[in-house]
Amino acid sequence: MSDLFPPFAPDPNEPRKRLFKPVPVRVIIPNIITLIALCLGLTAIRLAFEGRYEPAVVAIVVAAVLDGIDGRVARMLKGTSRFGAELDSLADFVNFGVTPALILYSFLLNELKAIGWIAVLVFAIAMVLRLARFNVMLDDPHRPEWKKNFFTGMPAPAGALTSMLPLYLSFLGVPMGSAAAPIALVYLLGLAFLMVSTIPVYSGKTIGLRVPRHWVLPIFVLSAAVFGLLANFPWEMLTAITVLFLGSIPLSVMRYRQLDRAHAAQAAQPQPASSEPEPPAA
Repeated sequence: MSDLFPPFAPDPNEPRKRLFKPVPVRVIIPNIITLIALCLGLTAIRLAFEGRYEPAVVAIVVAAVLDGIDGRVARMLKGTSRFGAELDSLADFVNFGVTPALILYSFLLNELKAIGWIAVLVFAIAMVLRLARFNVMLDDPHRPEWKKNFFTGMPAPAGALTSMLPLYLSFLGVPMGSAAAPIALVYLLGLAFLMVSTIPVYSGKTIGLRVPRHWVLPIFVLSAAVFGLLANFPWEMLTAITVLFLGSIPLSVMRYRQLDRAHAAQAAQPQPASSEPEPPAA
């Protein structure tokens, strides 16, 4: 009877199988950057509820900078992963969809009661739809190479930073009373439309891949100047950047149409016949 139920006695010399494979550090680092950005976005909500709007805006700006860094760090370290891509999308929804909308509601849109809250909902929903479409388009194998230089609709970080224009103006001394609330509502809904639209927005992803040697020193000087201006005149610079970005969208549309027409004309041209000699007849 004892042979039917032998006692379990594992072989001490048999190597134990690991349940989970170890994860390389190069995969963890980009996700840590994404989580830090997410913490900044959540902290910005707390700061806004406490009435500390200036540090709340700074937290979102830093989160946007980290959002631009984590993907590049992952590609540089060859640590891209599906987990990291999904985590980045979820963090973007919180940082750039939920947080700016709640800050605007706490700052100004609460003057409009339910109408202001509806605008917040529309902006947040538009952001999540924009991110979902972005993830789907990444898997499109038939997308032409030149289209990778353009976003379809306003990107998430740009939507968040431009949405806070009323706060920038308030920090510069522009009065933002109850009379400005309807204008802010229309402005926020307009940004929501830009995010879910198919309007092409230049991405600038190819900038910096190859820089001419004579441009290196001017780029260094310009970077130092921009950093100094942002450090000393943050609200003036953020206002100017917002206005310039919104003004550049028509230029992006014109450039996109030019490239689209050129691509269509090239595809319509007949392909040259093969010059290989035909095999001799048997």
